[in-house]
Amino acid sequence: MYLDQQFRPFLTVARTGALAAFMFASGMPLSASGQTPAPQPAPVPSLPAPASSRLVRQNPVVVEGSPLSMDEAVRMALENNLGIQQERLTPEIQSYGVARASAVYTPALFSTLSRGSAAAPPSDFLSTGVAVVTSGSFFTQAGVQQNVKFGGGSYQFAWDGSRATSDAPRTVFSPQLGSHVNAVYNQPLLRGFKIDTLRQQLLQSQNQLQVADIQLRQRITVTGRNVRAAYYNLVGAIAGLDVAQQSLDLARQSLKNNQTRVEVGTMAPIDIVAAEAEVASNEENVIIAEASIQSAQDQLRALISNPSKPDFWSARYKPTDQPLLAPQTVDVDAAVKNALANRTDLLEFKKTMESTDISKRFAENQRLPAVDLQARYGLTGIGGTQFRYGTPTIDGEAPPILGQSVRGFADVLRDVFGNNYRAWSFAVNVSYPIGMSQAEAGVAQAKLQQQQERTQLTNLEMQVTTQVREAARGVNTNLKRVEATRKARELAERRLEAEEKRFTVGLSSTFELVQAQRDLARARQNELNATIDYNRSLVDFETVQVAPISGR
Repeated sequence: MYLDQQFRPFLTVARTGALAAFMFASGMPLSASGQTPAPQPAPVPSLPAPASSRLVRQNPVVVEGSPLSMDEAVRMALENNLGIQQERLTPEIQSYGVARASAVYTPALFSTLSRGSAAAPPSDFLSTGVAVVTSGSFFTQAGVQQNVKFGGGSYQFAWDGSRATSDAPRTVFSPQLGSHVNAVYNQPLLRGFKIDTLRQQLLQSQNQLQVADIQLRQRITVTGRNVRAAYYNLVGAIAGLDVAQQSLDLARQSLKNNQTRVEVGTMAPIDIVAAEAEVASNEENVIIAEASIQSAQDQLRALISNPSKPDFWSARYKPTDQPLLAPQTVDVDAAVKNALANRTDLLEFKKTMESTDISKRFAENQRLPAVDLQARYGLTGIGGTQFRYGTPTIDGEAPPILGQSVRGFADVLRDVFGNNYRAWSFAVNVSYPIGMSQAEAGVAQAKLQQQQERTQLTNLEMQVTTQVREAARGVNTNLKRVEATRKARELAERRLEAEEKRFTVGLSSTFELVQAQRDLARARQNELNATIDYNRSLVDFETVQVAPISGR
């Protein structure tokens, strides 16, 4: 009678109560699967419990611990679960991978600074009478270069300045000042125009970031489902202890009644052995049920608690939410459609197929001839101390210096930025491999891999459809189990009541009474398990439309 008293008040609760916590974690509305609540059946009237059964409910099992609702358990799991904490780092890691791949398109500044000096014998045949020629140089350069994402091109812009000295005869400038501005642009026209190595890496890293987000969503969804399953396991373990304790109290009451009958002489002493054996058996069941509660506490604790807290292993929880019996109509076709569109394993596999397609497009592009256009434009300026020499002497001595003029660095810059001395060029470089190239082998491999992945996707969609249909079947089956086990429990109560009356007037034996007690305990446990399984099947049905459930 306990279960009937326990679950009957919940028949008037809204149907969404059982799935509220699941929505809390996954953010998945119930309407996404197209489910609508079925009309709630009227509760089946139950017969009054026998006197012995009513005595049992006066002392229900009390579990010590912190009150915990299912929503609170899910919230704690989102904060403390180690698996979720680990998975949360993966998108962050992959985001840095995207940043690394994108950094190749960031403009880069470069500069050069050098100074040198050299002493060498004269190399000019006119420089007679000079044993050593000493020269010095100072050079500095600065610029910017960048890879361009569109078209796969690159450019470089550089500006330099220099100063050179030499004591060699007939040197026109000493010191000589110079400055140049150079701009170079390289543009692939065929190979590397639509996609190249840099863009391939960027696309692949962006794909991996999306995969990491999908995996995090899957971990949160599955963890939320596991928390609810562990929560229901704890509820079931506590209720199982209550049922076991009821059966033990009932057996003890029967043993006490039999002992009274022995004392008044209406029963032989040997007839109370069966009752004593039943008490011992039920005591074992109570011990097992208590151990089940401890195991359920450990499972729930591992999912929702922070293991770094000192009271991690000593913390105990007392569930405040009980399984609800809220029948729902299951739309299998809508659920399958929703799963095929939103399942995380399907989305992840499709990202894998996108990565294969990126590799294929890159390999196809690499088969094209390499036709690269290079454009250059440069400006030059020169200055310093310029010497004017006279006519060389016959004996080969250095000509006399008739005069000199000085052009400062400002004059050099006016030459450069005045576009006075310019040079430009265009060049086209072409290359093409002869025979079977590495890219052609890559294209053939990618095509075969795509064919394999399409077959694998079809197989995976078939598995997802099967899992959704199986989960929907589980919901309907468990709902029928609840109705069947409820009737079985009510009949077991009526049978025990009848056996007690028959036993009182001597029409039934102790064995038959004990057997009726066992049947009632089994019926109560079956009804409890069926109700919990129904609620778990609802959670599984919603979860399987978003993420695969381990063990399926």
